[in-house]
Amino acid sequence: MPPQAIVVTREEAGQKLLQFLARRFALPQAMLHRWIRSGQVRRNGGRCKPFDRLEMGDEVRVPPFAASMSERADVGPVSASSDAVRNVPDAAASRPAPSRHDRDGHDAMQPSRQRRPKADTSLQPARPLPPVVAETPDLFIFDKPAGLAVHPGTGHTDSLTTRLAQHFAKAPFMPTPAHRLDRDTSGLLLVARSYAMLRTLHEAFASHDALVKEYLAWVAGCWQPAAPVTLHDRLSKGAEASGFERVASDDEGAEAACTVRCLLREQHRSLLLVTLHTGRTHQIRVQLSRRGHPLLGDRKYGGPPRMGGFLLHAVRLCLPSGVVHTLLPRWTGNDALPQGFILPEPLGPVPASAIHADSACPCPRAPSDRDEGPDREEADTDTVTEGRDA
Repeated sequence: MPPQAIVVTREEAGQKLLQFLARRFALPQAMLHRWIRSGQVRRNGGRCKPFDRLEMGDEVRVPPFAASMSERADVGPVSASSDAVRNVPDAAASRPAPSRHDRDGHDAMQPSRQRRPKADTSLQPARPLPPVVAETPDLFIFDKPAGLAVHPGTGHTDSLTTRLAQHFAKAPFMPTPAHRLDRDTSGLLLVARSYAMLRTLHEAFASHDALVKEYLAWVAGCWQPAAPVTLHDRLSKGAEASGFERVASDDEGAEAACTVRCLLREQHRSLLLVTLHTGRTHQIRVQLSRRGHPLLGDRKYGGPPRMGGFLLHAVRLCLPSGVVHTLLPRWTGNDALPQGFILPEPLGPVPASAIHADSACPCPRAPSDRDEGPDREEADTDTVTEGRDA
C-alpha cells in the first residue's frame, strides 16, 4: 500500500509535526516519534523533525497502516464549518475524536498536550451546542449555560468538549476552548477554531491585559468599598477528605489578582462586577469568600445554600482586536438584574504594579483557609486545573 498523504489545512497550520499527528491519530506519541525519526513520516517529500512547524498546504505522508491502527484517523481535509453548529449530525455518523486539555494534566495554556474527548458513538443524536454569541472563521464565542462542564470529569461525561467532538469529529482541527469556566458558571466562553487562534488567545491571556474577562456575581453580605478595589492573594490547590479539589490561600501559592466594583447593595447581599487579572482555579470564588463575601449558593466556599448552584456569570470579553462582547445573565426571580440595568464601562488598563502588588486589601480577610476544616457539604464534581478562573 502506498503512504497516505495529509494536506495541512489553514486551521491546522502552526502546529508542530508531532502535535499535528497526535491530533490526527489515536496513537502513542512515542510511536509517532519513532516514525518521524526513522523517515516513515515525510513533509513535502523530505525528511522532517518532530518539532518542525507546519504551514498551510504542507503535505505530510504517513505509513499506509497508520489509519488502520488509529480508530480516530481522518486524513481528509474537512472544514470545521459553523453549519455543524446549526445542523446537528447523528452521533453515529461521527467518528470518535481525541480525548484531551488539558482540561483541564494541564492546562488550557498547553495546547500541545490537549486530546480530544471521544465522541458519543451511541445511536442517540448528538447533544446540542450552546448558543453562538459571535463567530468568525477562527473563533466561536458560546453562551455557556450553568450546569454544563467545559470538560468531562468525575461523575459526568457530558461536557462542551465532548459535544464539540460529536459535531466536529471530522474537522482537521476540533474547535478547542481557550479557557475554562466552572460547571456552574454561565456566560461567554472563547473557543478557537484554528490552532493559530488558540495560540493567539493563550498569549493574550498570558499577558494579563490584552484580553479582559469580567464577571457578575451575587455575593453574601453588604460589600463596603464604594470605589473599585484590587484583591491580591496567593492560592494553591489541595484536596478535601472526599477527594475533590479545593483551593486555599497559601503563602507559597500562585499569585491571584482581580478588581472588584460593587454595582448594587442590599441588606444581605451585593452584586459585584469582577475584572480578572490572573486566571486561577476557583479564583473569584476563593478571593471573595476570603473577604467574607462568598457567592450565593457556593457551599464549597461558605456561601449560603440556594437551588441551582452559585450565581457567577462571565458577562464581558474585551478581545485583543478591540472588539467587546457583552452578554447579561438570564437570572430570574429574586436573582434577576434590576429593570433597566446598565453594565458600567470596562476599567482602563491596570498597571502591572497594581496587579502584582502585595499591599493589603481594604476589605477584611477571613481567617486563613489552612485553619479551617474541609467543607464536606458539597462534592464538586468538576475537574479543575490551573487556567480555570471562576
